Amino acid sequence: MEIFTSYNMIIEASIIVILSFWFNGISKKTNIPSVLMLIVLGIILQYVLGYFVPEKPEFEGALEILGIVGLIMIVLEAALELELKKEKIVPILKAMAIALVGLVGSAWVAALILHQFIPDMSMQSAWLYATPLSILSSAIIIPSVSGLSEIKKEFHIYESTFSDIMGIMMFYFLIGGLNPAEDTGFAGFAINILITIVIALAASYAIILIFQRIKSPAKLFLLIAVLLLLYAIGKKFHLSSLIIILIFGLVIANVKLFFPGKFATFLEKEKVNQIYHELHIITLETAFIVRTFFFVIFGITIVMSSLASLSVVLVSLLIIASIYGIRFIILRTFFGSDIRPQLFIAPRGLITVLLFYAIPKEAQVATFESGILLFVIIGTSLIMTWAMIKDGKKMGSLLDEDLSDANIMDIETEETKAIDLNLTNQIAKEKKALGELDNEGETKIE
Repeated sequence: MEIFTSYNMIIEASIIVILSFWFNGISKKTNIPSVLMLIVLGIILQYVLGYFVPEKPEFEGALEILGIVGLIMIVLEAALELELKKEKIVPILKAMAIALVGLVGSAWVAALILHQFIPDMSMQSAWLYATPLSILSSAIIIPSVSGLSEIKKEFHIYESTFSDIMGIMMFYFLIGGLNPAEDTGFAGFAINILITIVIALAASYAIILIFQRIKSPAKLFLLIAVLLLLYAIGKKFHLSSLIIILIFGLVIANVKLFFPGKFATFLEKEKVNQIYHELHIITLETAFIVRTFFFVIFGITIVMSSLASLSVVLVSLLIIASIYGIRFIILRTFFGSDIRPQLFIAPRGLITVLLFYAIPKEAQVATFESGILLFVIIGTSLIMTWAMIKDGKKMGSLLDEDLSDANIMDIETEETKAIDLNLTNQIAKEKKALGELDNEGETKIE
């Protein structure tokens, strides 16, 4: 049976998108991340494909492209929701510090574990393999924390976005160290970031000023194409391209801040606001589609047999334990005792897979088993799922208590009203009786 015909592909893709939308609805009710359901769907499709197609199709190229576009859309989506206000400075800096310390600390411990347990793994290669395993997945976190309080939701958006960006920067900094002749050191790395920020600001101002003058209604995908182009060119020149996407999103979401005083006269506010709102919708929809197919294809490419190795399980469990141990120390230091469910919201996902495929051949270690990657991704996602479900039940019980208190108060109010009514009636009767007695007394006197 031929399942890769044009119409079959359209049917299959449409069903996957419909299921993904349904998974989002289930996720909101159960707190089970929709991404986990998409991975499970991919694993099921893997066995379905195995039944109909003798040779497994190659999906790695599609997975990489989807991952890059998905990453851009997810970071842009997060940036468009960030409001830069004075009261937000402290939460943003705190989230950035937590993301940085968590990234470096987790990578260091994971590198030690890999160096110790993986044969022929040098410390330099261990750092390179450990970095993808230490980056939070904004692709999983951002759609999963919508049910949390506003403060906790904002923290997770900030933290996961910064973790993505700093993790990618750290990964390519480590790659630069593989070739001593091209390695510019920390000073060169800092200059690279500075150049990227300058280019990002210049490009953001230019894009906004130009696009507000374009009269054609079909210009938003043109804008996305320009951003993708900037990202790809930046990568070719070894710049931290995600910073370009992040800064553009921040500029268009906070035009009052970036166009102060007389600079505001260059803006056509209604058109800029229209571009912002339409871009927000398209980014949200595109991120949804790309994330859907990325995680389904990732599920299809998973080699389930790699999870059966004892060494894979041991190394993976040690890395997962180190992730939550380090996270506990950091969150306890910054937030005190109020660290649930934040402690357990630390899944690995899209970035981890992308960077794993980006490890250069000269740094690849043949004895490293990809099952470690898979085990850590699934393990951290399941732990987050458990924490979100537990937090959802806790919130539900608190709501039930509030409703019970409200019901008790309503009952007490009704009882009070009944007592007041009885007293009023009793007083009225007594007054009437007294009136009759007075009338009788007056009659006798006469």
